[in-house]
Amino acid sequence: MSRTPFSLEQLRVAVAEGEIDTVVLALTDMQGRLQGKRIHAPFFLDNVLENGSEGCNYLLAVDVDMNTVDGYAMSSWERGYGDFAMKPDLDTLRRTPWQPGSAMVLADLEWLDGSGPVVASPRQILRRQLDRLAAHGLTAYAGTELEFVLYRDSYEEAWSRGYRDLTPANQYNVDYSLLGTARVEPLLRRIRTEMAAAGLTPESAKGECNLGQHEIAFRYDEAVACADHHVVYKNGAKEIAAQEGMAITFMAKPNAREGNSCHIHFSLRDASGSSAMLGDGPAHLSVTGQRVLAGLLATMREFSLLFAPNINSYKRYQPGSFAPTALRWGTDNRTCALRLVGHGQGMRVENRVPGADVNPYLAIAALVAGAVHGIEHELELAEECTGNAYDDPAAERVPATLRDALDLWQGSTVAPEAFGDEVVAHYANYAKVELSAFDAAVTDWELTRGFERL
Repeated sequence: MSRTPFSLEQLRVAVAEGEIDTVVLALTDMQGRLQGKRIHAPFFLDNVLENGSEGCNYLLAVDVDMNTVDGYAMSSWERGYGDFAMKPDLDTLRRTPWQPGSAMVLADLEWLDGSGPVVASPRQILRRQLDRLAAHGLTAYAGTELEFVLYRDSYEEAWSRGYRDLTPANQYNVDYSLLGTARVEPLLRRIRTEMAAAGLTPESAKGECNLGQHEIAFRYDEAVACADHHVVYKNGAKEIAAQEGMAITFMAKPNAREGNSCHIHFSLRDASGSSAMLGDGPAHLSVTGQRVLAGLLATMREFSLLFAPNINSYKRYQPGSFAPTALRWGTDNRTCALRLVGHGQGMRVENRVPGADVNPYLAIAALVAGAVHGIEHELELAEECTGNAYDDPAAERVPATLRDALDLWQGSTVAPEAFGDEVVAHYANYAKVELSAFDAAVTDWELTRGFERL
């Protein structure tokens, strides 16, 4: 399904005619953010196109504030903080209409000494899992549904106010409300149309429950293309909002109301292009489909670090909310972590666990790894949940905190088998860094409760 949104020849013509003067060369870091360089377009064509560019290898070894931190094997003061090579993937070349005169291309990361790809880079982690899946004659497709909260304050104003007392774009619940979403349709429309011009396929926009909360959905695609579109959209939406003097947050839980989810729709196709999950079994699942769902359930807790990577991620899992905590599956059942949706060839499983802060490459890689685990071990699928999964006392639960998720990740036997020891250690250190920073912080909650009264 995926296609190149902008060809190299089109880029050459656009540069020659003065339409494009800048090429953004971008990589996705551990946090799921785009990092990189803005390159003068003629220099990109004459030099970077063939040779790539360099980026400091600390880009995969820093915290969210870009501080250098200890514990990463690939990058440290002892190793001198060298470079890795950023090699443009021309299949991702696209115009970026929200930045006139610019195009963007995503990069794969390789070591400068020629030893191969950087295996802990998110894009490479997903590719490795897809290679494992391909050995079974299967291809993964995915779609991500990102929710966000929109504020009428700029990012600079939000920073100056300590992210307090901001003005949400809507003052009440606008879930499915056409009147409420019309208030911000100029911004939503601009995001949709400019993403379409960048090669994405928008489907719809709708309001959500939190004040100022909205969702823009895009068509599913092959797994890597889906993750590519996710990071381009997330970065672009923030840039467009900033240009309009507004701010978007994709935090999993920005306040005490409903959190921002990232439901991931996931399906497999066989060599003929037909659904590998559709069959004559329970809920119209094939044997492969049953094993896939069983594998996803069996690995969900151990892979939670990839679905919920931050301290704040776990604040979203609240009783009685639509953020599931029960690791059950059910047909069109929103109380389950895995919701089976669609009909016929469109059958797919919706993973409702991730929040909008997720790194899509890592989350989809976790889904693929879980599917492969279920297939290779011929796991049996548990009985379908037809009621409220929250009330099932026997159901396993999503870990309650990042610390719990880290313990499960480090104690897993499946994770090193699927991802390798280097990846397991790298992302365990990511969690340790976040936990250490949080443990050292004095929060507003502590000040409010303790400043005078303790």
